[in-house]
Amino acid sequence: MPKESIVPEVVILRLPLYIRALSQMLSEGQTVISSNELGNRLQVTPAQIRKDLSYFGRFGKQGRGYKIESLIEELTKILGLNRQWDSCIVGVGRLGKAIINYPGFVPEGFKIIAAFDNDPSKIGENVNEIEILSIKKIKSTVEKKNIKIAILAVPASIAQDVITSLVDTKIKAILNYAPIAPKVPDTLILRNIDPVLSLQSMTYYLD
Repeated sequence: MPKESIVPEVVILRLPLYIRALSQMLSEGQTVISSNELGNRLQVTPAQIRKDLSYFGRFGKQGRGYKIESLIEELTKILGLNRQWDSCIVGVGRLGKAIINYPGFVPEGFKIIAAFDNDPSKIGENVNEIEILSIKKIKSTVEKKNIKIAILAVPASIAQDVITSLVDTKIKAILNYAPIAPKVPDTLILRNIDPVLSLQSMTYYLD
């Protein structure tokens, strides 16, 4: 079951943005930052940043700002990013292969260790040293390797069926690239990624 919390989901969604901005500033040589500076970088009000952080305790000192390295460390712990999360991907077409080959996951604590597809011609193929298994082996593989996160890169027509098949496994979080709004039980955490929706939300601001 997902972790119960009084922290609003929108706050949790902002924490990775804070870590990314802080990490960039640290790489630029900055060691201390104020909520005003961080807010300007992310287009978030300083008051919102202070409120977000207050859910997790006290950080920094009034008038002195935050020590960037310490704040990154604390936010990393809060999000559980101080460990490796083994993940799997379902659907190894062009998008799925691109995701498997993406080098940005491992440095951030996520490692794809299993891949599944329902196309017999792909079974047994290796992508970035990961063997593609039959979709029928999802449950046994997830159980054996204790995988908690699944990435879906399947057609919309079968996405719901795949998600339903994951309900009775150890999968607790799903990152869905299929352009649908699937139904999931309360025991699963779902995040949908759809660039079309993002584009549609931007056209409101365009002439």
